[in-house]
Amino acid sequence: MSPIRLLTALIAMMLAVAACGAPSAPAEAPTSAPAEAPTSAPAEAPTSAPAEAPTSAPEPGAEEYIFGMVLVGPINDGGWNQAHYDAARYVEANVPGTRFIYIDKVNPADKPNVTVPQVVDELVAQGARFIITNSAEFVDGTLEAAAAHPDVFFLHASGDSVLKGEAPANLTNLMGRMELGKQIAGCAAALQSSTGRLSYLGALIDPETRRLVNSTYLGAKHCWEQVRGQPAGSLSFEVVWIGFWFNIPGVTLDPTRVATDFINAGSDVIISGIDTTEAIVEANKATAAGKTIWAVPYDFKGACAVAESVCLGVPYFNWGPSYARIIGDARAGTFTSQWEWLGPDAADMNNPDTSMIGFVPGAGLTAENAAALATFSQQVVSGELNLFTGPLNYQNGSEYLAAGAVASDEQIWYTEQLLEGIVGESAAE
Repeated sequence: MSPIRLLTALIAMMLAVAACGAPSAPAEAPTSAPAEAPTSAPAEAPTSAPAEAPTSAPEPGAEEYIFGMVLVGPINDGGWNQAHYDAARYVEANVPGTRFIYIDKVNPADKPNVTVPQVVDELVAQGARFIITNSAEFVDGTLEAAAAHPDVFFLHASGDSVLKGEAPANLTNLMGRMELGKQIAGCAAALQSSTGRLSYLGALIDPETRRLVNSTYLGAKHCWEQVRGQPAGSLSFEVVWIGFWFNIPGVTLDPTRVATDFINAGSDVIISGIDTTEAIVEANKATAAGKTIWAVPYDFKGACAVAESVCLGVPYFNWGPSYARIIGDARAGTFTSQWEWLGPDAADMNNPDTSMIGFVPGAGLTAENAAALATFSQQVVSGELNLFTGPLNYQNGSEYLAAGAVASDEQIWYTEQLLEGIVGESAAE
């Protein structure tokens, strides 16, 4: 090879090496053994369509922004956790340059003695600069982790630490006004029921779950009496709590058994308040065996797919747009610690880019009931109809709301008891 050609080849090789850049330093090893290595999001989300591709590519040379998530259950539970997982995929698709890692099944059954701060340490060690924790049971662990990592931003889904004045500046709270979705769920159940016996498969007892049961009951009562014209007091509404958000053998009641007991006792609609799909699975089994049992699942937009023919609809969370906004703010340096309780988009509650809460009507509804439900949904979402209006009493007969009084946000958020007319425990024993 001539000297000129050799020199040319050497220059080309040097340019190629410069274009590739020097390799980045590996993440520092954690100081303690991991509970489970963080997992990058797979190419496709389970059972649901992948999010759309980003609308624009990241700027050349822009630093990758890693955000992590701590999930109480599995990412493919067909409920609460899958809704959060899909929201993270939405962020990756709509906030250029972001990458998602997670650790799921952080609960006493799947990961005994593993704490939220330990899991957060693992995610931070892998480069996460923003952490989402997705369970009310994570409140203390999230506060501890946020204090330990002041340079990392935290979002606690369903908490109220900011509202209570207990949150550090790097932590924010976000929750959806599922109370409206649950009112629609209750109405769907009351419209379709032949017996007037409705059963609610509850998780654990706390202010969140009480207000959701109360909302479901108010929607059912209104549609039973005002839409169907049935006598007041002829509606039966029972809740049984299993003790956690999903089944933990030997710790909780078995939700499959509870759902079966509802059916054997004469209920013809089971409304789910847990993270998993036992309500609709058991309703489908009973219907296949010759009974007519309907179900209203919870949390995840695609939950009716388990058994379309018995599904009356599903109220669901759409965390993606809010997650994208808040993570974008953190990346831009405009993060704000605040307590947000967001409702559906009144113009279109199923808009995937604008609505925090949605409701998908199920194939089990008759055409007449689907039309009545659509009217009711529009009334509650627009604010034309506010079912948290007195007079309303608690189970023990004490006054919750005086005649004509409209509940404030805090009166709903910190619900102390179930409402009069509901059968079931208001407090954990």
